[in-house]
Amino acid sequence: MRIDVITVLPELLKSPFEASILKRAIEKGLVEVHFHNIRDYTDKSYNQVDDYQFGGGAGMVLMIEPIDKCISKLKSEREYDEVIYMTPDGETLNQKTANKFSLYENIIILCGHYKGVDQRVRDAFITKEISIGDYVLSGGELGAAVLCDTIIRLIPGVLSNETSALTDTFQDDLLAPPVYTRPAEYKGMKVPDILLSGNFPKIEAWREEEALKRTEKLRPDLLK
Repeated sequence: MRIDVITVLPELLKSPFEASILKRAIEKGLVEVHFHNIRDYTDKSYNQVDDYQFGGGAGMVLMIEPIDKCISKLKSEREYDEVIYMTPDGETLNQKTANKFSLYENIIILCGHYKGVDQRVRDAFITKEISIGDYVLSGGELGAAVLCDTIIRLIPGVLSNETSALTDTFQDDLLAPPVYTRPAEYKGMKVPDILLSGNFPKIEAWREEEALKRTEKLRPDLLK
């Protein structure tokens, strides 16, 4: 998979990809992540990429021309399955969407900034708009990092135990059941006996029941 991220702040995005699972995925050649600075595609003085909005109002808007040049250059080199814009008014990211994106070969992620992007960018180039929650960030970079993490960890070979991702919270519209590790007893707090029994069919049944109970208690909306 190849992910191209378009941003005015590439330095803000790079650190999550220089450690842990994301770094290992890149080193294994399972994913390529490339960062493109919008300022490299402007011919304005001082590398200007934003301007005041027509009609007045507070906040600067990213201009269409440098974004068009960047996306057009990338599209001239390969085909893309999706061109994604990170925006608080987009479709809320969930596990099903991450599963779908993880099957793609090439995607572009455009990070908004300031007051957003010229609407013509969204009309002409964007195929999917994604939000990571009902709140506003200073820019789309942190949201793009979240999106990349949700996608990359699902690519076969990224996690040392590939079945781990299949049992994550939300994979079956359920929250994950409680988990425990050693010691079996700590300050009077004991691990449920069923998990120590070695009876794996009963353990799986217990986990399914606990997942349902937890979902009913904490996120009943998932069961509708």
